[in-house]
Amino acid sequence: MSELFYSNRLMEAKGQDMPGKTLTYEATGVRSLLKEVMDRSGQNILACYQCRRCAAGCPVGEETGVTPDRLIRMVLLGDREEALSNLLVWKCVACYTCGTRCPNNIQTARIIDALKQMSKELHIEPLTPRIADFHAAFMKATENKGRFNEIEGMAIYEAKTAMKELKKGGMKAVLDEMKGQMKLGRTMMKKKRMHLKLDKIQNKAEVKALYRKAKQGKGV
Repeated sequence: MSELFYSNRLMEAKGQDMPGKTLTYEATGVRSLLKEVMDRSGQNILACYQCRRCAAGCPVGEETGVTPDRLIRMVLLGDREEALSNLLVWKCVACYTCGTRCPNNIQTARIIDALKQMSKELHIEPLTPRIADFHAAFMKATENKGRFNEIEGMAIYEAKTAMKELKKGGMKAVLDEMKGQMKLGRTMMKKKRMHLKLDKIQNKAEVKALYRKAKQGKGV
């Protein structure tokens, strides 16, 4: 029996809630989900033997309640709903510690990117909307100039979140957010951590090509 099994049984005996949901096996969806994730991410998920070295080094595993090994298990079991809608998909910081520690060189961060893309294509509501909005703003700003510029990226992000708040009638929330961001901006400028100049790379065509390839579902 695994260490996780004994840990869960001990928590049950103490009357404590087990972390996360119980994984279920969906035979009909296993092959389709597994193949799609492997094709998109380029990772051999079948090589995972649940040693949990990735889990030991994940900086957000405790906060999200889902560790890289558990996410891979969801895919292996064909649990599409849980694989596409969990906090790790949006809170992963792409530090690649999991891939570095993996004895079979499975880069779970790339698997997460694939699941994130699949979730967006299916219009699944993210569990952390603001993180999803920032991710979208980052990708849009990077596509424009080939690199992320704080002014452009934050303008896209703030406009997107403000529109959502206004639709809900949250004018006060929008004003509070603007005041907070202006204060943060002034502080960053004083410390010379914000640049007003919009930098760009020389060959933006290469970046555009990468984005087109990704949008066609061929990976990045």
